[in-house]
Amino acid sequence: MLIRSPYAFFTFSIAFMLCFTSCKSDSQKKYEEYKFYNLQQEGWKSKRVNQFVGDINYTATEVPLQYYILKNNEDNPQIVDSLYNMNNRERIVEIEFQHSNEQDLLLEKYTKRSYEDAVKYMAFTIERDFTVITNSDDTIRCSGVNFERNFKVAPFKRVLLYFNGISPDDNIKLIYQDQLFGNGKIKFNFNETPIKL
Repeated sequence: MLIRSPYAFFTFSIAFMLCFTSCKSDSQKKYEEYKFYNLQQEGWKSKRVNQFVGDINYTATEVPLQYYILKNNEDNPQIVDSLYNMNNRERIVEIEFQHSNEQDLLLEKYTKRSYEDAVKYMAFTIERDFTVITNSDDTIRCSGVNFERNFKVAPFKRVLLYFNGISPDDNIKLIYQDQLFGNGKIKFNFNETPIKL
């Protein structure tokens, strides 16, 4: 078959390269499926630290970055490694606040604010109250927060905290200056690196 048009030749070349580069060996595909399965089974295997102050239990969990990436890309598990390599200087910490009697912590009697103001604080302002200290004594401020609204269904409040610029080999200590409930400075020492998946 002779391809005479330069456009047809270009189209044929692109199609051939895509076909050639997208073909993977069966062993490579099986390895990726196995790795994907392992990540799903391992889940949130990480250090969890509890601090109980007054009537509030504060629980901080360092979320393994690869698991977080996988949960947000379940339809394309092949990109987990490349996304991890691009973002391996980021850390994600989940923190939960729960009253010992499972009461709603955002009520005015706990926060000294209206319920609406307490929700706004959790969603937009609470990130200012968190810092991370690394092995090398660098202090990293929280770069973002995601407040998980559960609309009074669950007995706890949960936020995800995002930190940037931390070496993947560093252990971290989370410092929370509690401005919402007025319980002062609370420290969560993650002295172990999360399990690598």
